Amino acid sequence: MAGRIREEDIAEVRDKARIEDVVSSYVTLRRAGGGALKGLCPFHDEKTPSFQITPSRNLWHCFGACNEGGDAISFLMKIDGLAFTETVERLADKYGVTLRREDGDVREERPRGPQRQRLVEANKVAQLFYAEQLATPEAVVGRQFLGERGFDQAAAEQFGIGFAPRDGEALTRHLRQKGFRDEESMAAGLVSQGRSTYDKFRGRLLWPIRDASGDTLGFGARRLFDDDRIEAKYLNTAETALYKKSQVLYGIDLARRDMARTSQAVVVEGYTDVMACHLSGVPTAVATCGTAFGDEHARVLRRFLHDHEEFRGEVIFTFDGDSAGQKAALRAFSGDQNFVSQTYVAIEPTGLDPCDLRIQQGDGAVRELVARRVPLYRFVLGNVVGKYDLDRADGRVDAVREGARLVSSIRDKSKVDAFARELAGMVGVDIEQARDEVRRAANRRPDERPGAPSTARAEQPQQPARAALPDPREPRFALERETLKLVLQHPTAVGRMASDVGANDFTHPTLRTVWELVEKNGGPSAADAGWAGRIRADAADPVVQSAVSALGVEPLKTAKEPDQAFVAAHVYRLQELTALRRITELKSRLQRTNPVDQAVDYNRMFGELVALEQHRRTLRELAMGQQG
Repeated sequence: MAGRIREEDIAEVRDKARIEDVVSSYVTLRRAGGGALKGLCPFHDEKTPSFQITPSRNLWHCFGACNEGGDAISFLMKIDGLAFTETVERLADKYGVTLRREDGDVREERPRGPQRQRLVEANKVAQLFYAEQLATPEAVVGRQFLGERGFDQAAAEQFGIGFAPRDGEALTRHLRQKGFRDEESMAAGLVSQGRSTYDKFRGRLLWPIRDASGDTLGFGARRLFDDDRIEAKYLNTAETALYKKSQVLYGIDLARRDMARTSQAVVVEGYTDVMACHLSGVPTAVATCGTAFGDEHARVLRRFLHDHEEFRGEVIFTFDGDSAGQKAALRAFSGDQNFVSQTYVAIEPTGLDPCDLRIQQGDGAVRELVARRVPLYRFVLGNVVGKYDLDRADGRVDAVREGARLVSSIRDKSKVDAFARELAGMVGVDIEQARDEVRRAANRRPDERPGAPSTARAEQPQQPARAALPDPREPRFALERETLKLVLQHPTAVGRMASDVGANDFTHPTLRTVWELVEKNGGPSAADAGWAGRIRADAADPVVQSAVSALGVEPLKTAKEPDQAFVAAHVYRLQELTALRRITELKSRLQRTNPVDQAVDYNRMFGELVALEQHRRTLRELAMGQQG
């Protein structure tokens, strides 16, 4: 196996990959003072440019909300969601740098054959060729197909649509004229080999399938002529070194920036549906390419949704209302735990897909379809429950049993109880009955070994073990842990600054219990010499006693004596995160509230949201020492 890329080669990539060239493909840049360039940050929504690059140092930095920076490699990694090695390889291909491994070999990590950049160039040449062919007399059927679906010439150009001539060697000849060897054309999936070479696509309407950076990786081809020997309505590029159908999403190049700004992705079922959504004002739409939505697709979306952040986004699936659509919803639900974002489903009651909906009812109907989304888990459970007669006692029993099997199958066990409650409400049974059925279903799961009920019972999540102190390396609880260390080790420094801190500011149960004991003993401002010892003595649970001891002696993450600024950065930031959680919950409730039918509730919650946002900003300023 090849070793690591040599540091001197990485350095050469960094030197040749000029930051202004890389960034300008994604960000509109304008001249600023001192030779710098500025633009709107592509990683968060903003109206005033805070993103700046310094060509002389080959660096970028955002002075706004995300406060991140780096070089060309780090920029490309972040915006396209690439790994370090893949990013270096891509830039090396673009700027002509030969990458060598530590063992001295020139890289051979890909199969022998044409370099990636040659395949990208071949696909680019093919896309331009196909686009030109769409204007020829032979392509009139293709233009009619588009026109009947409400797509004009401007739309065809926006999405790069083309036409493959029926002449079986037109593209082959064109690629040869452009200097591509048949080996390269075949490796790119554009040409096939039989008794002679021939074009992969003939007499079809073509959609270029691109990666996030806009490179064409392959094509989706729609049947137009009755005498087409290939019966399949859609034919996609076969798997190549570039094109992996489980990893590509049609429209991601057009949608990714709006995804990042709105934290929303809309997953539709076809190329024309993506077009209809974008042209109707839903610019976050993408589609899979001839395969079901899977885990790799989810990972692609997460790169652009900032799916790890406190403000969770939303992934909206659109399905047909028929049985096939319901099966697709079940598949999507099985991968629901791939996302931190909330998952929804949008189904048009008439059964129309976004393309047909736009044709019959206009752009507004497509936007309304997305706005009417419902939580995916509710839709799936509704389909399960809807199969039974809930007016009959046995129907309710059967419904809750099948629903419980679905609930017990989810990977994120923190959601089990919420789904069990939802199931109980749908069926009309007591919550404890639903929970009991979920427990039984968990014990009957097929991946459990038969004949081992005691093991299954031991693994039930319904009776959690005593909560231990979180690992010091666990970032989710780091701020809570550090704040409590300050409180226990330097209570006089904290003083009354923590007067508004409450138990709800601590999400880890052990840390929350420690804070409750702090409050019981008068808070930091009441501390004396024996204060920490009394707190530990008041803890009935040995786990909490151990936690108090650990927090009382564990070194702070600072070499200096904590001053007011250090304390403020922890105490107010802790409260800000609580405000963020409340904002997220309120936004979720707003999403589920109809602003027309429930105007009073909607306006009240909106007012609360505005107040919470102001409160959060105040806490942020206090944490940064910008207020007295």
